[in-house]
Amino acid sequence: MTRQGLLSGAAVCAAALAFAGTACAQAPRHYDIPPGALRDALNLYAAQSDKQLFFAGGLVEGRRSPGLKGSYSPADALDRLLDGAGLAWVEPRAGVIYLRREATTEQAATLVDDVVVTGSLLRGARTGIAPVVTLGRDEIDARSEATVAEILTGLPQNYAGTSTPLVQGAAADRGGSNSAFGTGVNLRGLGPSSTLVLVNGRRMAGSGFRAEFADVSALPSAAVERVDVLLDGASALYGADAVAGVVNVILRRSFDGQETRMRASAARGGGEDLMISHLIGRQWSGGGAYLSVEYQDLNPLSSLDRDYTRDGDLRPFGGSDRRGLYGNPGNILAFDPAAGGYVSRYALRPGASGEVLTPADFEAGAANHQSAMLGNDLTPKIERLSLYGRLSQGLGDSIDLTADLRYSRRDYAFLNSAGGGLFNVTAANPWFVSPNGSASHLIGYSFYEDFGSARQTGLAENGGVTLAARIQLPADWSLDASAVWAEERAKFHNANRINLRYVNEALGTLPDDPATPFSAQRDGYLNLFGGPNTPAVLDFISSGFTSSLDHSRSGSLNLLAEGPLFTWRGGEARGAVGLQWRTDSFETETVSLNSSVAPLLIAVPRQSREVAAVFGEARLPLVGEADARPGLKSLELSLAGRLERYDDVGETANPRIGLAWSPMEGLKARATWGTSFRAASLPQMHDAPGATAALLNQSGGGQVLAVMLYGGNPDLKPETADTFTAGFDWRREGGLSLDLTYFDTRFTDRIAQPVAENLTGALVDPALAPFVRLVSPSTSPADLALLQAYAATPGFPGFYPIETFGAVVDTRWVNTGAVKVRGLDLTTRYPFRLGGQSFAADAAASWLFDYETRPTPAAEARQVVGLSGYPGRLRARTGLTWIGEAVSASLHWSHVSEVRDRQGASVDPWNTVETQVAWTPSTGAWRGLRLALSIQNLFDEDPPFHNAPTGYGFDAGQANPMGRIFALQLIKRW
Repeated sequence: MTRQGLLSGAAVCAAALAFAGTACAQAPRHYDIPPGALRDALNLYAAQSDKQLFFAGGLVEGRRSPGLKGSYSPADALDRLLDGAGLAWVEPRAGVIYLRREATTEQAATLVDDVVVTGSLLRGARTGIAPVVTLGRDEIDARSEATVAEILTGLPQNYAGTSTPLVQGAAADRGGSNSAFGTGVNLRGLGPSSTLVLVNGRRMAGSGFRAEFADVSALPSAAVERVDVLLDGASALYGADAVAGVVNVILRRSFDGQETRMRASAARGGGEDLMISHLIGRQWSGGGAYLSVEYQDLNPLSSLDRDYTRDGDLRPFGGSDRRGLYGNPGNILAFDPAAGGYVSRYALRPGASGEVLTPADFEAGAANHQSAMLGNDLTPKIERLSLYGRLSQGLGDSIDLTADLRYSRRDYAFLNSAGGGLFNVTAANPWFVSPNGSASHLIGYSFYEDFGSARQTGLAENGGVTLAARIQLPADWSLDASAVWAEERAKFHNANRINLRYVNEALGTLPDDPATPFSAQRDGYLNLFGGPNTPAVLDFISSGFTSSLDHSRSGSLNLLAEGPLFTWRGGEARGAVGLQWRTDSFETETVSLNSSVAPLLIAVPRQSREVAAVFGEARLPLVGEADARPGLKSLELSLAGRLERYDDVGETANPRIGLAWSPMEGLKARATWGTSFRAASLPQMHDAPGATAALLNQSGGGQVLAVMLYGGNPDLKPETADTFTAGFDWRREGGLSLDLTYFDTRFTDRIAQPVAENLTGALVDPALAPFVRLVSPSTSPADLALLQAYAATPGFPGFYPIETFGAVVDTRWVNTGAVKVRGLDLTTRYPFRLGGQSFAADAAASWLFDYETRPTPAAEARQVVGLSGYPGRLRARTGLTWIGEAVSASLHWSHVSEVRDRQGASVDPWNTVETQVAWTPSTGAWRGLRLALSIQNLFDEDPPFHNAPTGYGFDAGQANPMGRIFALQLIKRW
């Protein structure tokens, strides 16, 4: 069966299930709520049921509650608490409940919530018209992943090929800015900078050395109440960056009591993970406070622990030998113009002494191969501490004040590529031996056996403060005001690296420098011919390092007024209008000792921008209960718009229009259209220029040594997008829920790095020709002068002779052509009873029809869906959960469709199974306890083989090398 048929069949089957079965009752919980003020009783109910409960202070003022004690379902418990209070409740989204006055004969029966819904500025019983996926607290606990960041990474609508610790460690991240090993969200594979991440509706500071994404791994998972994923462009509501969608992480609003969580997991060969958290809170009349503390200790996974990542030779798996010519023992290399790159003329073959002593200790035409990634970690060692605190207090009936503080510190360590390269050794070195009588040779050599891998360590500190007030105004209007500050500081230090200047001094290629503490005549010469080197030599040449500090800030002042506009036959029209002032800033500095006698400082001074915005939304019920008719139960129009002014890139206006039509009870058809906008990040515009080197494939075979230019582009224009969604939601009371959405997103002036997205094809892809200049410095004085000018650029690879470069490739940020992404999302859940037992089936899938890109405005559109480095055609997760009185069990299957590599070879689909068994007694001495055993990748499936140029035989954007993971979690409510 084709994937199209599989998805269509799943939708048809799910729809058919709507007409069978009965509802699965919600699991009972124990409640202990004393008689007293209704406000206090409701706050205790929210804490004890793990529900998010919203209500206006005036609704409960002066009302009393008889209290509640015993085991009840959440619905039954709330009904009992509200009995006789004249209040009604609605749960439009799992885990989120809103209260309002009970409808009378004079009032419309529609219930309206009192909190902003993700995807809308308005409060109402209906959720926003745009498609939203919600992960509630119960669902988060039922997943086998350790953190909310990992759950978001695994969403079918998310592409995990950028901004995760795994893709960074596997050198597969096209963006390459994730220096602090954070986790971003990349909806639709449009880049993490195109997904806006909010915490309680507020922006986070940017992460990475370009501050281009928000790090969701910095958030304490134990404090999360729910996560809303808006799968639609939303710049009309939230401003820039909300192009592919919005992730809104809602942290718990209140908590009474204490809760402890412990989780331990392990996989074969590494990756052990320990998490401990504690939450303590108290509710009082009119307010409350709580504090959440979470600690995580995660061990690394080494590339040596998996056969397909161990040594770079992928031939046993059907791939290529990805090992290079920088080995130990080394090789005598020479530049071959016919081959377009360096080739091995002789392999060093040390004799019985372990040294190359005579010309006989060489093998002509042979080579010693070694992976440049040998011994690297695939995932880092991480130690994380996260804190979140919240304080709320009501003042009378009309004012609610809140303040919250979050802080996270993540320390990490990572084994990186060992020092190595191409070194000129002359007869001035006493260890020099020539197989052919030459006075010097270029030696390709790796120091992995001499002093091991480079060691990268670092930390990221992420925090935020929010002060907010909600004021109830006359005529059921409300005013929300808030001040928000968010900040991230990230440091890293890459040590145990070679200093090229010191290597040349130790080789004797340069004379002893009195400015350094080393003397080759006194401390010994560096021996690249197989002999042992003294600690003094190795300590000297490995004292190179790079240290960096990135500092990102974001602050805003926000006002939002919301309330009813007028009432007509369709019901109550509501509107909202808001103002925002925001400031973002970023600065970075790097200190390096890689090719100089003294450390060099490269600093990008603080860059900042200010944004002022006015925005609004109106929702107009064109048809409601009063004038409903067959086939037209309700019809609702939504209008939104935002005008923003940037102090550096000008103004932008973005509208959004939505329409929701309900032909019958439980069925709603919806559609949205809008525009989105994203200005280039400050680092994308102002990054310091730099250069590096790469061997690139050329047409007809062979490789060319190329200078790769990188840095910011101050001439970048903002990128814009049109987004369209259409779909339907089916809700049967106590039964099937089904959401099906078609989406279409089209970019213009896309900000990207076309060469970085296809580095191996930079010289052979005609579409990339505008970014490539072929040079011949050995024959052209102009080309020689050009390369000599680039030689002064920070990072320029000085160990390669300038005459051997054959190309200059520009990898800097540019405005590319158009990008088009179209597809279909499916989310469904069906609770049912069978044989007296309760079950729930669920499924989620995202199927891409198209992912078209244009590397330049003049280039032809290219279909890249299913190409390595881009999302696959289909991602899906489906399963079944059994819900007993105290025990539950689940089994889920996840699927990532096949992809193809740049050479057209197929990479098989990735299928894994996960399971969880949980014990949650509701009575007795163990009440308040949850114990769960989870197994990810139950059958220990290796990732599908991918013949990656890195020498790692898997695609980190599509699969995970961890294998089977056992996890045990304990949650105790005190």
